[in-house]
Amino acid sequence: MARRPERTDRGAVRLDPRLLIGIVLIAGSTTGVWALVDGLDDSAATYAARDTLTPGTRIDADDLEIASVRLGVHADGYLTPDDLPDEGLVVVRTIDAGELIPESAVDTVDRAGLATVVVSSRAALPGSLGPGATVDVWAAHRADRDTYEPPAVLVAGAEIAAVQKAEGMVDAGGPSVELLVPREKVAALLESLAAGDVIDLVPARAGTD
Repeated sequence: MARRPERTDRGAVRLDPRLLIGIVLIAGSTTGVWALVDGLDDSAATYAARDTLTPGTRIDADDLEIASVRLGVHADGYLTPDDLPDEGLVVVRTIDAGELIPESAVDTVDRAGLATVVVSSRAALPGSLGPGATVDVWAAHRADRDTYEPPAVLVAGAEIAAVQKAEGMVDAGGPSVELLVPREKVAALLESLAAGDVIDLVPARAGTD
C-alpha cells in the first residue's frame, strides 16, 4: 500500500503581512512621538531660594534648592548648578523665598554698598514685617534725663535682613532687627545708638529711597 506523503508544514504559523506592517507602523509611530516629546522638552535645572535672601548675603548650594522648570530661550538668564562657584555668590538685590535666582541678582563680590547694623526697636514690629521689608529708622535724641527732642528719620528705607527672636520667658522690649544700612549712614546710626536715643522702626512707604 502506498504511503501518503507527509506534510512538512504541519503546525507552521503563517503571519499575515498586514499584521507585520501594522507592528512596524506602531513601533515607528511610538519612536517618532517619543523623539518629538524629547525634542520639545525645554525644561532646565535652575536654582531657587529656600528663604528670602537680602543684599550682601553670601550664598552657596545649601541656601538654594533645584527647580526643574520650562524656560525655553530664557533659561540663560537664571542661575544653574553649573554657574555656582565653590566659594559661593553674593546677593545684590532681594530674592524672595521660592523665587528663581536671576543671574543679575547675584555677583562674585559685594557691590551693594550696605552694612548690617543690629537695632533694637522700642515698639513691637507689625507681623507683616520680615526679611526683605523696608523700614524707616526714627530716632529721638535725649535732651536731658526726662525729655527728648522731636523724632526724625535717621535712615530711610533700610531693609530688614533678619529679626532676632527674644530669648527667655519675658520679652524685655521690642525686637532686635538686623538692618541693611547704606555705609554713609552707619556712623550716624551707631552714634545715635551709643547716645541712648529712642529708636523706632516704622514701615517705609512704597517708593521710599
